[in-house]
Amino acid sequence: MTYCLGILVRAGLVLASDSRSNAGVDQVARVNKLAVLARAPERVIFLQSAGNLATTQAVEAQLRQAAGSGEAGRDVHAAHSMFDVAAVVGAWLREVTNADRKFVEPYGDVTAAFLVSGQIAGEPPRLLQVYSAGNFVEAGERLPFLQIGETKYGKPILDRALKLESSLNEAAKLALLSFDATLRSNLSVGQPIDLLRYRTDSFEAARIDTFGEDNPYWLELSAAYSAGLTALVDGLPSPPDG
Repeated sequence: MTYCLGILVRAGLVLASDSRSNAGVDQVARVNKLAVLARAPERVIFLQSAGNLATTQAVEAQLRQAAGSGEAGRDVHAAHSMFDVAAVVGAWLREVTNADRKFVEPYGDVTAAFLVSGQIAGEPPRLLQVYSAGNFVEAGERLPFLQIGETKYGKPILDRALKLESSLNEAAKLALLSFDATLRSNLSVGQPIDLLRYRTDSFEAARIDTFGEDNPYWLELSAAYSAGLTALVDGLPSPPDG
């Protein structure tokens, strides 16, 4: 399993992905699930992946090989909008899964999902989720985040605290706390966590920060959050006697 999170606020995008991949209790590896697909003066495109690792890597490889070809429907550099980019990713996903399905299904699940995000000149930053069928949905004002993989443990804090007006740093903090909750409850999600912040209209792929188990900021944030929750619960009124 894995956990990938995309956050869309007015200030830009915050993307976070774990690095654990496992095909059984004795086959655990660390892989990159957050990639920069395009970096140019007029566009920046990011890809996050979950699901069958061979499928996600094949889709990403096809996207990179087609980049710059100018072929409509296959080249993300030729896409006119992030909607078109998501359609390209969905088309490649269908092509890969259709080609591999009959060979893979006797041994496991061939499906995968992606978060596609970024900005193309002439439109604001956008965040979309591509399902295993190749179709997709988009984040917006009422739902400023999307998740793939192990989503349930990290969702409550986002529902409560994330706002469209949140700053990039506030959104990044909430993203890491979302991962802290997930790591505590699910062993299939593991560090290091890759975190990227993109500022609206910058058209720059900011560096990816990595937070391992011994990262000082991660340790401080996790400890302070736990202590704060404990203090909050202690200060709440007890339920009335029956």
